Formats: sequence, structure tokens, C-alpha cells
Amino acid sequence: MKTKKKLLMLLMVGPMGLTAHAQRIDAPNPVIDCGQVVFRNPVTAEFELRNSGRHDLIIQKVRTDCGCTVAEYPRSAVKAGDEFKVKITFDAKQMGHFNKQVGIYSNANASPTLLTVKGMVVRELTSFTGSYPVELGDLRTDADDIEFDDVNKGAILTKKIHISNPTSSTVQPVLMHLPNYLKAEVSPSKIAPGHAGTATITLDSRLLRDYGLTQTSIYLGAFPGDKVARSKEIGVSAVLLPSFNKMNDTELALAPKLVLSTDSLDLGAFNGKSKLKGNITITNNGRTTLRINNLQMFSAGLQVSLSSTRIEPGQQARLKITAVARELLRQKRTPRVLMITNDPQHAKAIIKIHVK
Repeated sequence: MKTKKKLLMLLMVGPMGLTAHAQRIDAPNPVIDCGQVVFRNPVTAEFELRNSGRHDLIIQKVRTDCGCTVAEYPRSAVKAGDEFKVKITFDAKQMGHFNKQVGIYSNANASPTLLTVKGMVVRELTSFTGSYPVELGDLRTDADDIEFDDVNKGAILTKKIHISNPTSSTVQPVLMHLPNYLKAEVSPSKIAPGHAGTATITLDSRLLRDYGLTQTSIYLGAFPGDKVARSKEIGVSAVLLPSFNKMNDTELALAPKLVLSTDSLDLGAFNGKSKLKGNITITNNGRTTLRINNLQMFSAGLQVSLSSTRIEPGQQARLKITAVARELLRQKRTPRVLMITNDPQHAKAIIKIHVK
């Protein structure tokens, strides 16, 4: 008898559970950035959605967060597996940034599916006046290398790359393979042929592991799901500095002092040679031990050797630098050596390497 009751309960619960998950709205791009919008000129964002469930999808209502936003959506049922569109029109009557949300209520879920339209209302469109010398896949940019210098722990920093669409089709640029400490947004989300946009890359220094240099490569695709390739590569580097904010005046007076014989080392021309070598002298003119905590290279093709990582007051150490032609000449980044030290005035020292 108990077994029959359990079976009956399962039959009652089962269909309800199936119904609750029979429809699902997939929104690959729930946020559309319209970029610059001219004052008093309505702008429309078109979202491409899909009923990825097993039964008809019924949109019951669409709520906007203000009267300045109007939504158009299918009034009839959307068949299982079918794609559909929701158009959001924003009436740009106020200057400045806007961020409008729309909630789609349906039989897919008890909570609404949220879509966002954002951008900047301006009196007159402004455009980037520079050039786009770098070719990244089908797109062109003003740079393929980003550097976050002198980063303090806890800082949130941004850099911008300007993107041009030289193709005959509208593109939807996306930055791929971002590590957890980087985020990226492209404005506008879609760039028409012959038009331009801006990619904003944000660094969260709280997620960087170590002091010194952290490097990675990200990739600019022309559309979501685009293939990663070296021809689309953007190098990103960040230099996280140790903090000396808690040092008092006495400690600062007793601090070590880094002095380099040069911060720009000219190794000359390879002229068929496989390697070029040079030396730099590091002197501690302070009153306590100077520590070289990190010694790193911004690009491949450099080899370094330091005679000592601890330099007593009045003493010196020698830094040997070797440039390897086979690797160095293939690099896009400027060859440099980075040192992170315990000198409050020179927590970071960069040595530029010149070769021909």
C-alpha cells in the first residue's frame, strides 16, 4: 500500500517538474551597448533569443523600468527550438549614461529573463581621431598591447582599445580568453561596416597573485564564438607594486636606495651573431639591505643573471643580460627587464634593452 502511495506521489510530482523546466529562454547576449546615442533620437536594440525547451513558450508580459523604454515581442507561442526577437526602443530624452532593464515574464520560469540596454546620450557624436594601424583578424585597432603600470593592490584600472570595422558586414566584437582578473566590454555591441567602437579592458588588481609582472594574451574576435588565432592576439601586462604606506619617517630614512649604472642598455647589432651580452651595475646607496625581490622579462629572448639578490649598504651587484637573436627578433613587445625591490623610492625599476 505504501509503495502504491509513493508511486502515486511521484506521478503527481513528475509531470509538474517536467512542465516547470519544459521551456527555457536562451539569451546569448543579454546586454546590448548602443554606444553614443544622439539626444532626442530614439535607439532600438534587437535581442536574438531562443526557446531551448521542449514545449511552446508563451510570453505573458514584458516589463520595462521606465516609460522611456518600449518593448516589442512575439504575441503568439514560440515553438520548441525556435528563435525569436525582442526589440527594445529607448527614447533618449536625457543626457548622460543610461542603463535600462527589461523583464520578460513567461511560462519558462517563475522569475523574469532580464535584458539590458545601455549607452551614452550625447548632443553630438564624437569619433576617435587617431589611426588603426594594427590588423587583428578581420578588424583593425589602434593597438595590440596593453600595459597597466604601477598598479597598487586593490586598484581597479581601465584601458581602451579603439576598433574599426573595415569589412562589408556588421560585426559584434568580443574579447576572448580573459583571465579572472580582466573584464572587457565593447561599445557599441555591434559595429556597422566602416564604423568604429571602443573596447574597455578593466583590471581588478585584487585578483593578481604576485607582486611584479603578470602577463597574458587575449584575442579579439569579430563575433561570439570566433576562433582564437595568433593574428588576433592582444598582449596584456600588469606590474603590481608592493606597498610602503605603513613605513614611518625613521624607517624611510633607513631604507635602502637603488642606483643603476644605466636604465637603458644598448647591446648593439646582431649582424649574424646568435647572442649579444651586456652588464649593469646595481649599487645600494641606502642604510639597510637592498633586496631584489623579482627579476622578470617583458618579452622572450632575454636571459638574465644576478650576482646577488641581497645587496648590503655601499655594496654592488652585477646584472648580466643576454639577448638571444632567434627569439628576441620575433617579439612584438619592447625588450625590457623588470626589477621589484624593497626601496620605497624605487619599488620598480625597468631596464630597456636596445638591439638591432
